[in-house]
Amino acid sequence: MVRLASSTLAIVAPNHRGKLSRTLIARAGLLERWTADVHRVRDRSRPLVWFHAPSVGEGLQARPIIEALQRARPDVQIAYSFFSPSAESFAQSLKVDVAGYLPFDSTYDAHELIAALSPTALFFVKLDVWPTLVSVAKRNGVFVGLLSGTVAPSSGRQGALSRIILRDAYAALDVVGAIDKKNGDRLVGLGVASSRLSVSGDTRFDQVWKRAEGVDRASVLLRALQSSQPTVVAGSTWPADETVLLAAWTDVKRRIPNARLIIAPHEPTPEHLQPILAWAHGRHLSVALLGEVLAARGHVQSMQNTVHAESSDSHAVPDSVDVVIVDRVGVLGDIYALADVAYVGGAFHKAGLHSVLEPAAFGAPVVFGPRYAMSREAGLLLECGGAVSASSIAECARALGAWLTDTSMRNDAGARASAFVESELGAADRSLRLVLGALA
Repeated sequence: MVRLASSTLAIVAPNHRGKLSRTLIARAGLLERWTADVHRVRDRSRPLVWFHAPSVGEGLQARPIIEALQRARPDVQIAYSFFSPSAESFAQSLKVDVAGYLPFDSTYDAHELIAALSPTALFFVKLDVWPTLVSVAKRNGVFVGLLSGTVAPSSGRQGALSRIILRDAYAALDVVGAIDKKNGDRLVGLGVASSRLSVSGDTRFDQVWKRAEGVDRASVLLRALQSSQPTVVAGSTWPADETVLLAAWTDVKRRIPNARLIIAPHEPTPEHLQPILAWAHGRHLSVALLGEVLAARGHVQSMQNTVHAESSDSHAVPDSVDVVIVDRVGVLGDIYALADVAYVGGAFHKAGLHSVLEPAAFGAPVVFGPRYAMSREAGLLLECGGAVSASSIAECARALGAWLTDTSMRNDAGARASAFVESELGAADRSLRLVLGALA
């Protein structure tokens, strides 16, 4: 058997902090780490379910199922693998028996990992099915499934070459839970046996609903940001979003002088924050970083800044400011609780629209850009009247301004958004039944 790639590619990886380099470097000694970790925790008298979720988004879909499985079957051990470096800290937050990067899809690595884990079942989340791993797992008697199965209409997996490469892997799956019938039909087109397919729903709805219900409005974070000002929370923005949003906000502020913008860039680096600070200063808007707001409220020891950026308001944050810039990650999901209206970034950027479910779960109507075709929930949110897609500065300003000034219209749109999320609940329980079926 030829030993490939996971370790070999790590050796030749360039030594810098780019995502590709981090992906390769993380594979150095990977099988040895897995083997050592598994040896410490694995009890082979107990079943083990292995979940693979390539990045954070898929991890958020996996988490409600993992938690439900732990409640239903505490005797089951759980392994969790991921691919992207961005998911490393998320994986560490999960209460599983063992977690780590997934090796590249080579026969050697798949055999070694299957032998170490000895899993009862392997479940992929969303779409990322690895053909060699599936083949090796099946040959070793492992039950293999797919949860929250999703295939966007424009997915590259529907291309002729991808179908040839992946068809056998999809055909080999023992069970598949699709997020809806349309995605199920596309999965059948990729090779999934229709007799093994059911519609189980998208577990992200359960995840965001649970977070919204459990948010602590008396927390240090939310108390520091609480205000009577009409507030737009703009989350996961990229510079392409900010070009439109900030110009639109200038118009909104002319019409609604007390309106407040809380903006959380997708990458809160100093390089990303400085242009936003410069824009606010150039328009004579009061502006503060989240870290400065917390410090001014006496909470500087409670939360730690992720970045530092120069702000002329840093020594005198007023009780209310025009613009608050979120200079850290991991808090946006709670900050959406303060939104009268939300703007979600990514749909002016090639990366695509970020999650619209978090603000919708809090009952905030949502504005986003024009590139949302890959987001099923964005399309459904538009259909129910809980969102608006804006393709220009004028459209963005009009949508934000209308919802900020018309309370009845805003409340109606927010109620529609919240009702849409609630209508999709239950996917975690339906997915759990598929996992328990594998164990039976």
